[in-house]
Amino acid sequence: MSDIERVASLHKGQQLPLQRDVAAISIPFGKTETLAEDSIVSVMQAKGSSVSVGHEGRLYLIEGSNLDALGLEPLPRPTLPEDATDEQIEQFVWDQLRTCFDPEIPVNIVDLGLVYGCRIERLISGERIVTIRMTLTAPGCGMGDVIAADARNKILGAPQISKVHTEIVFDPPWSREMMSDEAKLELGMF
Repeated sequence: MSDIERVASLHKGQQLPLQRDVAAISIPFGKTETLAEDSIVSVMQAKGSSVSVGHEGRLYLIEGSNLDALGLEPLPRPTLPEDATDEQIEQFVWDQLRTCFDPEIPVNIVDLGLVYGCRIERLISGERIVTIRMTLTAPGCGMGDVIAADARNKILGAPQISKVHTEIVFDPPWSREMMSDEAKLELGMF
């Protein structure tokens, strides 16, 4: 169990007042909204480096670096040294994608087989743009915007990355065979 999962399990179901305004991704819409200081939220679950909370009948995703808004110890925002190599940047992107979860499935999006590829382009200005090519478990899945927003927010933690684009594609269609063995085991699909 990760530190963030341990914290969430201690506070699961508790109603906590927000200690400050905090940016949160609305589920299932994937839009970033600000939850106001003193708003009452209920901790639902934690996966990767994010906590799901309920507020006024809606669900939101709060990044671990913002846990202080819940009165908890925040997680450091992952970043890279300024002189990071292209290989280190690509590894950082994949590491961050492994902290992203479909809120309905307890397996990260890489092991679930949703990420088809990652391309990093360096512009003449030196900026880097990351393009993530991914799919969803089903074309009608309403979590695509949430997953994409979560991935963007986490990858933008590296100062070398100026933009993140996510392309949702359905060719080839997702199937169970795309999952890692660990994901299949976690979901009881062996």
